[in-house]
Amino acid sequence: MFEIIPAVDLKDGKCVQLQQGEVSAVLVSLDNPIEIAKNWVEKGAKALHIIDLSGAFEGRLYHEDIILKIRSLVDVKMQVGGGIRSIELAEKLLEKNIDRIILGTVAYERPEEVIYLAKKYPERIMVAVDSRKNKVVVRGWKEKTELSPVQFAKTFEGYDILILYTNVDVEGLMRGVEISPVREVVKNINMPVYVAGGISSVEDVKSIKNVGARGVIIGSAIYTGKLDFEKLVKNFEHG
Repeated sequence: MFEIIPAVDLKDGKCVQLQQGEVSAVLVSLDNPIEIAKNWVEKGAKALHIIDLSGAFEGRLYHEDIILKIRSLVDVKMQVGGGIRSIELAEKLLEKNIDRIILGTVAYERPEEVIYLAKKYPERIMVAVDSRKNKVVVRGWKEKTELSPVQFAKTFEGYDILILYTNVDVEGLMRGVEISPVREVVKNINMPVYVAGGISSVEDVKSIKNVGARGVIIGSAIYTGKLDFEKLVKNFEHG
């Protein structure tokens, strides 16, 4: 089943949407992220994508209490990332029934730890492949590497790992996706791929589904009303 997953991004205790990950470029800022998460589930979400932005910027998990409170209140899959940079923290969250852990910086710096976790928790580890100008970026998208998205993702082929591909160049701008880099990632790696970044129309979602991705994560477009989340779920998850 193709998944439509709403993003709940946490910063300073609020649910926010940033443009291209820039702290100063706040597009949406809402109080009570717990209620917002519950609301998406009521609107048909079968999974939640929760990112601790404060954690991503600072390198440690800031909103564990909010994340675990959401976990206790909703009966859907949850994938969590942002500031998870140790095996110990990843295992702690997995043991607290977080369904998927998203790892980016640690996957780049210590891929062997990600592979260890994938062997212990198959299909519960998601590697964030965040791309700016076709090069992987880490540490809250602040540090550029020399690896292309496909080169980086191939590090983890052969293990039960999911890939989350984000094109930072279009992320948060609501101007549409660039489908060619999405196609390149999906076609060249043998792992399930989820896509984020710039999704702002039904056509964007169709294009991503048609190239073979497993699902999409949508943020700004559903918070600003550009896309109707309930209609998306009905149109795609059952089609």
